[in-house]
Amino acid sequence: MEATALFVGIDVLKDRLDVHVHGRDEWFDVPRDTEGIAALVERLRALAPQIIGIEATGGFENVVVASLAVAGLPVVVVNPAQVRAFANALGKRAKTDAIDAAVIARFVAATQPEIRPVKDEETRLLADLVARRRQILAMIKAENQRRANAPPRMQKSIDRLLKALGREIDSVNGDIDTGIRNSALWREKENLLRSVPGVGPTIARTLIAELPELGTLDRHAVASLVGLAPWTRQSGRWRGKSFIGGGRANVRSALFMGALVAARHNPVLREFRNRLVAQGKPKIVAIVATARKLLTMLNAIIRDKTPWQKQNA
Repeated sequence: MEATALFVGIDVLKDRLDVHVHGRDEWFDVPRDTEGIAALVERLRALAPQIIGIEATGGFENVVVASLAVAGLPVVVVNPAQVRAFANALGKRAKTDAIDAAVIARFVAATQPEIRPVKDEETRLLADLVARRRQILAMIKAENQRRANAPPRMQKSIDRLLKALGREIDSVNGDIDTGIRNSALWREKENLLRSVPGVGPTIARTLIAELPELGTLDRHAVASLVGLAPWTRQSGRWRGKSFIGGGRANVRSALFMGALVAARHNPVLREFRNRLVAQGKPKIVAIVATARKLLTMLNAIIRDKTPWQKQNA
């Protein structure tokens, strides 16, 4: 008799990992520390599951994912929005840890997402630096907003902090530059991406760090991964408006910025955006479509290792 395929869902909490094994209806938890993760690896090795799903939790899952991947286990990070939608479809609306682990396991069993290699150490470091740069810029923006309504004495304190944050952003930018220069592969990718009018160093490095799959997927899959593939609310014959969402928000934001610049300076994308507006499309819809077309172009450029050319766009 053929063995039942096992699918594992892991819910990452502050101090522990809740685990559900779909196919055995088995539950267990381990501490979220070195010893607990090592015990988890050994237990999952013995189970030999087909897929292990871990919900993205803002980086808390990284050590667990890396540990499982290094051990050769088939781990995949799943999109929280998709898991929540799946839970709603199942009628599992209660927010409890046990339900979360079970739903993740059932989600990967139902969808069987493709297992992709974990980003190598250098790419993970670059992703951390890009994320840190984004955090510092957010702090600078917040402090500038506070300064606008602060009394003079408080403005001096804010100015000192802004000066320190300025030094820190310079330091992080330097670390990113050094990382790019020291990697021939990253240099090649950055040069290819920046050959497209509208794509500067920040956008290029965000894509390198946070979308390593670029160039390895078809245009539909990469748009879905980023959250730029439109989906429509539908029930029977009723069809609602199309939306985008889910996916990698930081990459999507970078592409939006690129689309806004490209709509002015890239002749192909400017014509594309203007044509949509002339057809009566709302400007925000036109920009979303421009961002999606930009992503498709960049995906093809990395896949073919060929710089942007207007006649081939």
